[in-house]
Amino acid sequence: MATLVTCALPYANGSIHLGHMVEHVQTDIHVRFLRSTGEQVLFLCADDTHGTPIELAAMKQGVTPEAFIARFHEEHQKDFRDFDVVFDAYHSTNSPENKHYAELIYGRLKDQGFIERRDVEQAFDPKANRFLPDRFIRGTCPNCGATDQYGDGCEKCGATYSPKELKDPKSAISGEAPIWKSSPHLFFMLSKQREFLKALLERSDFVHPGLAAQLKNQFFEKGLSDWDISRDAPYFGFAIPGEKDKFFYVWLDAPIGYISTTEKWSGKKDGALEYWNPKSPHRIVHCIGKDIVYFHCLFWPAVLDVAGFKRPDRVHVHGHLTVDGEKMSKTRGTFINARTWLDHLDPSYLRFFYASMLGPGPEDVDLSLTEFRQRVNAELVNNLGNLANRSLSLLAHADHGKKLAAAAPGEGADLVKAALARVPEIRAAFAAFDSRTAMKAILEIGQSANQFLTKHEPWKRKKTDLEGARSVLSDAAEIVYLLTALLEPVVPKLAAKLREQLNAPPLTFKQLESAQYPLLDRARPTGDASPIINRLDEEQVAKIIVPQAPPAPAKTATAAPAAKPKADAGPPPEIEYPDFAKVELKVGKVLAAEKVQKADKLLKLTVDLGESAPRTIVSGIAEAYAPEALVGRNVVVVANLKPRALKGIESRGMILTAGPGGKELTLLDPGPRAPGSEVK
Repeated sequence: MATLVTCALPYANGSIHLGHMVEHVQTDIHVRFLRSTGEQVLFLCADDTHGTPIELAAMKQGVTPEAFIARFHEEHQKDFRDFDVVFDAYHSTNSPENKHYAELIYGRLKDQGFIERRDVEQAFDPKANRFLPDRFIRGTCPNCGATDQYGDGCEKCGATYSPKELKDPKSAISGEAPIWKSSPHLFFMLSKQREFLKALLERSDFVHPGLAAQLKNQFFEKGLSDWDISRDAPYFGFAIPGEKDKFFYVWLDAPIGYISTTEKWSGKKDGALEYWNPKSPHRIVHCIGKDIVYFHCLFWPAVLDVAGFKRPDRVHVHGHLTVDGEKMSKTRGTFINARTWLDHLDPSYLRFFYASMLGPGPEDVDLSLTEFRQRVNAELVNNLGNLANRSLSLLAHADHGKKLAAAAPGEGADLVKAALARVPEIRAAFAAFDSRTAMKAILEIGQSANQFLTKHEPWKRKKTDLEGARSVLSDAAEIVYLLTALLEPVVPKLAAKLREQLNAPPLTFKQLESAQYPLLDRARPTGDASPIINRLDEEQVAKIIVPQAPPAPAKTATAAPAAKPKADAGPPPEIEYPDFAKVELKVGKVLAAEKVQKADKLLKLTVDLGESAPRTIVSGIAEAYAPEALVGRNVVVVANLKPRALKGIESRGMILTAGPGGKELTLLDPGPRAPGSEVK
């Protein structure tokens, strides 16, 4: 059995940025880990190339859409390669293979009675002579009055609405006010797949339980809406067979790109069906961001099921990236392209940092540039790098002549055995996409080895006991060799450097299943030693920030006195780490949950914290989670808050969530740990 792993397809209208790299690094780490265990893995991706935005962007540049997407196709692949993200195949949705499978799947949906024709009233630009997607209509928000907002939602207040509700709407193409016209469209009957999807979301191994609960709350209670899979000409995409001036909507053929890329990799007609037929023994795992969960967990599996293809076995979802606590911004220079990073910093720095931050759930990841630099210097350089450099450089010195000591029982052997005993824990974490937990254990192994070196001081001991010093250094080298296997999924180039300095062959998780002390061939000499990576300073990190000047204000016919700006309260004050460390975070298990009367946003939870009696906690998560979806779940609780009364109920603690609020909240997941366990 093999595992087919995919990343979401980046849209071919712009460069790869650090937000994309969260997903691609996390997935590459998982793939490298699986291969290290001996599993056969097929790692695929492609450019998502169709749709109105690409058609119009190409038009502005005076090139064909095909020429426009070709530029980004090469650029994307180079950026991924230079970040050590290595795909078995990287294809395009604008390909013969994708056209074949899009038409095949559509034909099967139609034959099964899942395609329905309906008239749809849409905004039409009379000057450009074309229908307008909601995002190509701009106007004033009907909720807050903000100007220059999209036709489907306001970026300022977060309100969603229909284009007809927008005030003073204008076409983003011509500037003309749109009119409304009716056009026949084709719909996929998603509503007929309700029971199939409901059963799929009940599977704990399909998608994160919190996200499954959100999907059920947001879509099943209101009813699944059928999905418009057609768009009117002009449109850059595949024409729908048997229709005039109709094209497949990009979200119909984009996920089919997973299948067509499999076909391209196979090099033969119908080669994709080895993985995508319903009876295939192979696993399919999609790795995506939380903004496209609907498409991958409802629409896509439903289409595959009706069309007679294998649905994904697992959809792993990660959160979004913020930089220094805020959404990426071009004005502030924090919308950082992958190539900008590569021009100034080693990709291993970012791979290490992301691995240390990413857990198994959909929590957002913050790239605090200060924390990034401090963690890299303290953990990657001072801990792991320093351990390797201290031990291997001393072994390479003339005193030891690159010779390892014979293995012998003692404190060094016990150190290596204790480290080997932690491999199953690290293996389980990597398997669950929880590199944060894996990295914590790896760093603890490195710290223990550094303490071992500091205690025995082989640099001093060699003056009076050369063989004793050699023995200490040789056992430290054993830990370095173990780290090459543990770190290879995360920082493959650094792991390769360490193997070269040890003059040792690759070590894998598969070999570690039966590995015993000693790991190294003690008769083989070590190689030359040098630092594997350098410390970072503030000036180096600052180079990736390239703020853009804000646009100059428009000139007016008459000068008017400028309005006095409101005082800027600035960001909330920061606290020192010792104050933050006072917060006690513990694992809690929800035993019962119910709505609080006359409080639509509140739930009353009974939570087991491993104490003599469960606690009552009132939490404002009722819009995001139904009470029944919480029972039996593990949550993270702030356990040392003073009790407070909410709606007459004494609440003793706080449940931690992430997200902008309301329906878009996600519970932090501590994993399958005992109630009362400390969360660090």
